[in-house]
Amino acid sequence: MENKAVILVVEDETVISNILMAKLRTMGYRPIPAFTGKEATSLAASHCPDLVLLDLGLPDIDGMEVLANIRRWSSVPIVVLSARQRDEDIVQALDNGADDYITKPFNNAILMARIRNALRKHPIWKADQNQIRQSFQNGSLIIDYDKRIVTVDGQEVHLTPAEYKMLAFLARNAGKVVTYSAICKELWGPYVGDKRTLRVNMANLRRKIESNSADPRFILTEIGVGYRMIDSDEPEKP
Repeated sequence: MENKAVILVVEDETVISNILMAKLRTMGYRPIPAFTGKEATSLAASHCPDLVLLDLGLPDIDGMEVLANIRRWSSVPIVVLSARQRDEDIVQALDNGADDYITKPFNNAILMARIRNALRKHPIWKADQNQIRQSFQNGSLIIDYDKRIVTVDGQEVHLTPAEYKMLAFLARNAGKVVTYSAICKELWGPYVGDKRTLRVNMANLRRKIESNSADPRFILTEIGVGYRMIDSDEPEKP
């Protein structure tokens, strides 16, 4: 299964949320709903979305506060979708770190175009464009970054967003030891994330890509330090 781009839909009105979710699925994205500001902040941290679609009129805390909270630790693209049409609201949102601002009622085609544009401007991994490769291969493990497809021994592997991003981060740093804290920061920012959660995600990832988790072919544990993706030039274990 293709690891589709994940979009966090923060909208408290159920009808609008359902419309957005259905449209995003049709366009090939994987939407996740959030109906409150607190839920949005939590899901942004735990699901590592590729984009946040954010309403400002939330029932518990103002969307501006949610925007500021996420921006303290993440550079994920945020597109505001709000009924507020005052110039000062638009300026405040953009100044607080929003990548775009769309007013309600909205045109579906324009909204989808804005989402595509925001995703293009924010590659999943903030690397120099010269360093971005279309794919990574380590023996029988292949990552297609463009399609977000992972295959092992010719079989597609379905990963959660966090598992995929962790795998891609290690692949981008193949051959290097990546510390626990560096991986946590890459996935969740300094706001959340701990070694225990990281180890759980790593254990799940290994179960999916390694034929024997106790004797890994691809990702090695550097005890007390972090993990290392075996470089593609290194021989794969038999």
